[in-house]
Order: sequence, then structure tokens, then C-alpha cells
Amino acid sequence: MGQEFYENYKSAKELLQNASDEVKIDFDKLLFTQNDKLGVSEFTQPAIVLNSLMTYLAFCENCDVKPVFSLGHSLGEFSALAISNAFSYTNALKLVNLRGKFMQQDCEGKNAGMMVVLNLKDEVIENICSEARNNGLKIYAANYNCDGQVVVAGAKDDLAKLQDTFKNAGAKRALLLDMSVASHCPILQNASEKLANELKNYLNDSFLPVISNVTAKAYSQKDDALNLLKAQLTSPVKYKQSILNNEADIYIEFGAKVLSGINKKITDKPTLSITNLASLDEALNFLKDRL
Repeated sequence: MGQEFYENYKSAKELLQNASDEVKIDFDKLLFTQNDKLGVSEFTQPAIVLNSLMTYLAFCENCDVKPVFSLGHSLGEFSALAISNAFSYTNALKLVNLRGKFMQQDCEGKNAGMMVVLNLKDEVIENICSEARNNGLKIYAANYNCDGQVVVAGAKDDLAKLQDTFKNAGAKRALLLDMSVASHCPILQNASEKLANELKNYLNDSFLPVISNVTAKAYSQKDDALNLLKAQLTSPVKYKQSILNNEADIYIEFGAKVLSGINKKITDKPTLSITNLASLDEALNFLKDRL
């Protein structure tokens, strides 16, 4: 994760080294060697955000294009906030390390999990979840990725009970994911409260616009961030709505090739994915030809 940028860009190397010192995590070992920690939320989250930020720094060394706004999917909203100067890069990593710990703590002993449901309309999934909750099950719509792709969260046993219900309603697949947390649902209420208490110590008063996962609208003030990021852990991610409700010409994804695939199902606007030196060159050439 990010090793090419670490080895070739001073800004990326300095960020990783500073982050290791301040967050007290050996990011060199975490990102560049096989290890079991990457499957633990308190390490997974800062590893992903650090990879995104190192990629962004490499891009900035080669291109002076500035974003109109930034956005991310779930955890990615913290990467978006960091590049928008809502808090420093190292503070972003401290926060998502805590976010991972709080989420894991809330889900301990609850057999929490998530499931992706394909080829069903949003309202059908919402109705099934609502009826299930009326019958005492814990299941919630958690991620609106694109038309025909919604992730639901809750207790794994309850999710498993509804697999056939989703399929009988017309779902192409209802697949349990290999996860031990249930993101973006009321199970994370305590984590939400704890994270909000930490955020107030790190957020700047104002910053460049960021699209909220909760509202699919832009915000740029500390008070709004405190409310929206607290709500983010217990509310569904409105990613599809975020892409549809803005006037961007081009999207650039840093550190992964996940959202570019989702974006193709939402919009005909191009999404550039930068994950290594080769894809960085491709993105720079693409932008050069259009600017």
C-alpha cells in the first residue's frame, strides 16, 4: 500500500515517518509487509487513510489542479477532510485510529456484520429492513453505493435470516461480507458519542467544502462537521446521492480502484484512479490533455 509513493516522493515518506511517531504505529511495517494487524479496524482505518494521503501528496507534487470540493465513502470522508484542511494529516490518522477502536468496542459480543444486496431498489430494501426491525431483528440500510447495490448492516444472525427474503424479493445476490463491525447503523451509537468528543479537539473552524455522507451536501464549518461526523457512524452513507448532486467535471480517486467502478454505474463523468506511479502518470496525462 503506497510503497512506490513512499520510495519516490519525499512528502509521502515524511508523512509516513511523522505519522509513525505521532500515532505510535509502525506504518512502514503495517503498509509494506504481510501482517495480521491490517484486519483489525484500529489499524485498517489509518492504513487506508495514510495510503490515500500519500497518493494525494504525490499527485500534488506533479499537478496544481485544486478540487472544487472533496468527498469520500465512509472512512474516506476523513481523507477528504484532511486534504480540505479540516485537520492535519497526522491528526486525521489519530482520529481514524480512535474511530476504529471505538467501532470495534461497540461491536464486541454483538456478532455484528454487513451484507451487500444486489439488484433491488432502495425502497424495497428499506421496507424489508423496516419490517424486520418491527419483528425484533437488527438490520439497517447502511451504504447506498449505486442503483442496485446497497449494503445493509446489523447482527450477522439477523442478516443471515433475511438472505432468502432479499432473494425472493428479486435480489441477484445477498452476500454476507467478511467484516466484524456493523458500520453506519445505531449499533455504533456509543462509538459516535466518543468520536464526537475527540473531534472537537482537532477540527479547524473552517475548511474547504466536503460532501457529507449523511446529507450528500457540502459543509465547511467546524460546528457542521461535529454534528455530521457524529451522525455519520449511525447513518447510512449516501454515496450515490453525493455523486448525483454536484457539478464536478472529473473525479480523482486516491489510493484505490473501488469508487471508480461504482462511479461508472452512477455517472458518465470520468473517474481517475491513482494507486501507483503508472496510474499517476496516466492521470496526469489525462488532465494535461483537458486543461
